[in-house]
Amino acid sequence: MAAVITYRKRAITPDDIKFIQKLIAERPQESRRALSKRICLAWNWTQPNGCLKDMVCRGMLLQLERGGHIVLPPKKRHPHNPLAARKAPAKVEVDISPIQTKLKQLLPLTILQVRKSSYEGLFNSLLDQYHYLGYTQPVGEHLKYLVFSGKRPLACFSWSSAARHIGCRDRFIGWDQKARQKNLPLLAYNSRFLIMPWVRVPYLASHLLGKISRRISSDWEKLYQHRLYFLETFVDTERFSGTCYRAANWIHLGQTTGRGKNDQTHRVNRSVKDVYGFSLSKDFKERMRHV
Repeated sequence: MAAVITYRKRAITPDDIKFIQKLIAERPQESRRALSKRICLAWNWTQPNGCLKDMVCRGMLLQLERGGHIVLPPKKRHPHNPLAARKAPAKVEVDISPIQTKLKQLLPLTILQVRKSSYEGLFNSLLDQYHYLGYTQPVGEHLKYLVFSGKRPLACFSWSSAARHIGCRDRFIGWDQKARQKNLPLLAYNSRFLIMPWVRVPYLASHLLGKISRRISSDWEKLYQHRLYFLETFVDTERFSGTCYRAANWIHLGQTTGRGKNDQTHRVNRSVKDVYGFSLSKDFKERMRHV
């Protein structure tokens, strides 16, 4: 049966629309949230960690209503959307006295995954204060790492869902569009990397990349119920050389086009980035190509 629309890779058929119309007719007083949860349960529409795709379903319902396929029940409330006017992280004061020493003098270091922990506010604040891009709340699956020497924070790393399409990466993996759509969640993107500006320790950056690369897949699985098999990052060629990634055995895959993901002009409109990748298993290409 031909799809009426396709939403987030799910084909919505006329029978699906009849099912939704029946649910609305049977429970005209029910909220849109309750409706979307009923649909997710009926369709087994869940995330890899088992949570219902409630927000995705509500987006699909709105698209069906705009297309004239259904009439949703009236909104019962208008909740505040924190994403519409997100406040900057609260400023946290830390000791910024210089740390200039050899790596072995700092060991052992403590590396904490701080997503959904009491340290997350500190992580957000440090990125917002000291990273040249500031702090932006990651979208989708993501982890945050704070590195300490004793009680002093040294570095922040955030890892997020991978970019949908990067030409040099996709050619390196060798997957087709179908495999990429299915297996993209098995990649993670190093979206922020900050060594505190008062820290001057040779080899610290590559040392931390190696440490986190060895644990990130298991940390990801604890939160999202699936492992990672490949990591990627972009290095702004106008600011950095990517030395620490090469020192940590990351592979230079190529460069971005400098046009961004929503380009309509086919002209360079931002800085070109070097693309680096790091495999987390010997058979990662086979896993990435599997459909």
